[in-house]
Amino acid sequence: MLFATGVTLLFSSFALAQYGGPPPAQTTTTAPAAAAVPSAPANTTGHVNINVAPGSFTYSPNNFNATNGTQVTFWFPAINQGIMHSVTQGSFANPCTYLAATSNSSAGFDSGLTNSDQFTITITDDTKPIWFHCKFPLHCGLGMVGAINAPTSGNTFDSFMAAAVKIGSSEVTENDNGAVLSGVNANATAAPSATGSGALPAATQPSSALKTGVNVGAALLGAAFVLVLA
Repeated sequence: MLFATGVTLLFSSFALAQYGGPPPAQTTTTAPAAAAVPSAPANTTGHVNINVAPGSFTYSPNNFNATNGTQVTFWFPAINQGIMHSVTQGSFANPCTYLAATSNSSAGFDSGLTNSDQFTITITDDTKPIWFHCKFPLHCGLGMVGAINAPTSGNTFDSFMAAAVKIGSSEVTENDNGAVLSGVNANATAAPSATGSGALPAATQPSSALKTGVNVGAALLGAAFVLVLA
């Protein structure tokens, strides 16, 4: 039992460090470099700008209203340490799960894991709420969720966030297959692009191979621990 507990704690620390969650407590003599966070411009008529992870695991603002035709642009921080975020559409019932296509509806929009970029969606039905979250492992469970046109009673944004936080570290890791432009009640016309302040040079941005490698590496390590415990 003691050995199993130790292995579990070791794996948890590895996962947090790899995926950008809160690092385990440690003593260091060098302060970590602060992330370069682009400041989203002020809103204009028909356009809302959102800061993604502005120094914390959140969207700013994370709960707002937008009418049909409004463009909503998410500004991702420029971070050169491989930490990424996403704007991934979900549902009120499943806060930390991508909204998959059904026989009656298309799949939700998804920026895919990225940084140093901007991603814009356009509201197509302002009579229904839009729920979204960050798919980077553990981020949604830390409360990194948002809503557009959420009800003020019943299925409120506060209830949505509380449900995400309740999931916590039990959050299931989602696959990252890049950007999905179609959506429910909103959609995008282009994948994320580095077209504004705070963007890193292309050479410093993590590649899709790196994203895949991190996910596969963590999965293999997890399988190895399962075998050891067995």
